[in-house]
Amino acid sequence: MKQIKVGVVGCGGICKATYMENMVNKFKVIDVVGCADLIDSRAQFMADKYGIKKMTVDEMMNDPEIEVIVNLTYPESHFEISSTAMKHGKHVYCEKMMAPTFEEAKELARLAEENGVMFTTAPDTFLGSWEQSARKHLDDGIIGKPVTIHAQVTSHYEPETPFFDLEPKYFFFPLHYGGGFPFDLGGYYIHQMINMLGSVKRVSGFGGNLNPVRKYTNPKHPKYGETFEVNTPTTLLAALEFENGVLGTFHISSDSFSSRSFVITGTDGTLTLGDPNSFSSEIKVTRRGVAPTLEKIVPGQAPTTVSANGEVKVDNDIQKLGEACAAQTVTLPIYHGYSSSSRGIGLADMCYALINGRRPRCHYDIGLHAIEVIHAIEESCKTGKTYEMTTRCDRPAAIRPSALTESGQEATLDD
Repeated sequence: MKQIKVGVVGCGGICKATYMENMVNKFKVIDVVGCADLIDSRAQFMADKYGIKKMTVDEMMNDPEIEVIVNLTYPESHFEISSTAMKHGKHVYCEKMMAPTFEEAKELARLAEENGVMFTTAPDTFLGSWEQSARKHLDDGIIGKPVTIHAQVTSHYEPETPFFDLEPKYFFFPLHYGGGFPFDLGGYYIHQMINMLGSVKRVSGFGGNLNPVRKYTNPKHPKYGETFEVNTPTTLLAALEFENGVLGTFHISSDSFSSRSFVITGTDGTLTLGDPNSFSSEIKVTRRGVAPTLEKIVPGQAPTTVSANGEVKVDNDIQKLGEACAAQTVTLPIYHGYSSSSRGIGLADMCYALINGRRPRCHYDIGLHAIEVIHAIEESCKTGKTYEMTTRCDRPAAIRPSALTESGQEATLDD
């Protein structure tokens, strides 16, 4: 089969933890040619482990065989690497988010169109098993007409280790420009909301950076007691109005204790979603009649009425009415593959899009719309006004359900 040759820029934590293994061994359509990193030892490690070529960024950009640049650098470098690749006629797949600011993201979108290249962005977890199955259940009408969506995720990001920011491997990008919690984890929730419901129309928001000046708190840290600045939003709370009329809330904070909730309410029930940072999660529905009632009506245990002459009568109709009105919660079946860690599935889908001449599911307009949602919340925080979105995106095509083995699931992307 045809393979797409790619070059990887950025061999740090996310590359080492999951991306490179999946690109080389999980997806047949991807042919990793080389890798590059500002820290030479990182690139050398990947080259040695996977039998690929260690390259400079310039060598990669000027290699005529390499069709796609995979940008796994830190957020501050996303714009430079992606724009350079596009100007060299390379297609680009970029880690989340596509740029630290909405203005830079718009320029990358413009460059993609100007240079006639395909541009896709992470997160790609919305192509995973529970995410795609949840979409199918929603589209099939399991909760009737969707009315509201509520997303909340909080965590506690404080530099409490003795190594925080001392070396590149200890660089904690979620507390730095372009990598704040709304960008780092918020993108997963926003992309899944778009996957389920489509574009956002209007946004109102509160919050921002609640604690911009912080201290090194570990006595073993060489800068113990000194202060540093967090130059990124850390707590945002927003109201969203989707183009299809669904109303939503989005609450994300790295200043709070850990918690998570993700639900869609509808006219006939409530769909409880999983963790969009994970490919595998349970999804549940609460609604009437969602599960069969197996118990038999037993006289004496069902509701009873007493007649005027003292006769006790079992009222089966009352019991049946009670059963019909009671809401039940069940775990829903998963119809789709990619339940194991599958970061890079968006790149594989992009490669098949190049081969088959179709739109990629992680098209840049989704990433651009997602970053404008964060931008909109921040702007609303500053102005106190509702923000009218200026971008929109097409709801990505669903992946077909399958019963294929894990090694054969890639066939669902070849459409």
